[in-house]
Amino acid sequence: MKKENILESPQVANKLFYDIKTLSKKLKGDIKLMEVCGTHTQAISRYGLRRLLSENVKLISGPGCPVCVTPSSYIAHSIELAKKGNIIVTFGDLMRINVFDTSLEKEKATGSQIFAVYSPLDALKIARENKDKDVIFLAIGFETTIPSICVTIEKAKKEKLKNFKILSAHKIIPPPLQILAEDDNLKIDGFICPGHVSVITGSRVYDFLPEKFGKGAVISGFSVFDILSSIKELIKMKIKNSPKNINNYKRVVKEEGNIEAKKLIDNFFEKEDTEWRGFGVIKQSGLKLKKEWEDFDAGKIEVEFKKPDEIKGCRCGEVLRGIIAPKECPLMGKVCTPENPVGACMVSSEGSCSAYYKYERQFNG
Repeated sequence: MKKENILESPQVANKLFYDIKTLSKKLKGDIKLMEVCGTHTQAISRYGLRRLLSENVKLISGPGCPVCVTPSSYIAHSIELAKKGNIIVTFGDLMRINVFDTSLEKEKATGSQIFAVYSPLDALKIARENKDKDVIFLAIGFETTIPSICVTIEKAKKEKLKNFKILSAHKIIPPPLQILAEDDNLKIDGFICPGHVSVITGSRVYDFLPEKFGKGAVISGFSVFDILSSIKELIKMKIKNSPKNINNYKRVVKEEGNIEAKKLIDNFFEKEDTEWRGFGVIKQSGLKLKKEWEDFDAGKIEVEFKKPDEIKGCRCGEVLRGIIAPKECPLMGKVCTPENPVGACMVSSEGSCSAYYKYERQFNG
């Protein structure tokens, strides 16, 4: 007899819904929970959790989408590097972000050499084939993707590919969580913490949320059962007024994280102040290449570019901070759609506006 998979059991899901509804009746007022992972954002919208949970359980999306939090100035910098004759290699979502009425996609159409790839290792192949030009990989992402960039740089050094470089916009998750936790206007009660990131960092990096700010933190997997059980834990903390940091994804996330991956990151990168869309500059929240690796740093290439203004009417920054829901942006579904994305939160498949448009828009008019 085939053993039932708990992650596919309707009975388990129904029990979790029942438990959450029962617990939510014990709450004094609302509970506001923020997820900070693009995959969680997609899952919450796809499963319709906002509609299915009790009205006093408020789920809001935070800065969990790497493309979304990458500032317009980084795109402007990348476009200027392309205009100067460098070859730009990037993940596909960055291609469509607009600045100054242009984008990497539009610049490619006018003749700039810009390639969308699935892996930074693909950029090495392009570098081997174009040794007369600098090949610049647009290195964005959180802790999850940074080790792959380290491996790529290491491989480039072994092959003596001096024309391969990266433009780093790498960011780490804990610093913006601190800003969100201390924002008295948001009044977030707890955080659904990212599973993928936590595989690298380990679970202890969120200890500051309950210890310093009195906010619950639960590391969650991505099935509906993972997310519901994480919400249940956060509600229990609120009722008992006993915030904790709980690893609810122990089948993947370890307390110490991936030690080898963390050593790799520490070998190549050091922290720096960096800009986040919607937040401005956050201290010690970004990563730049260490001095011994600066030959691979495209940021050392001298180019001038203007810092773009944010697109008029676009409220992506407020969405990323949890100040408004996507439906409150005046451009949502009118000017801004997946076919014609205006803001970064609609461009990326992990963006909260993209998830809302695809799964929730029809239920909110």
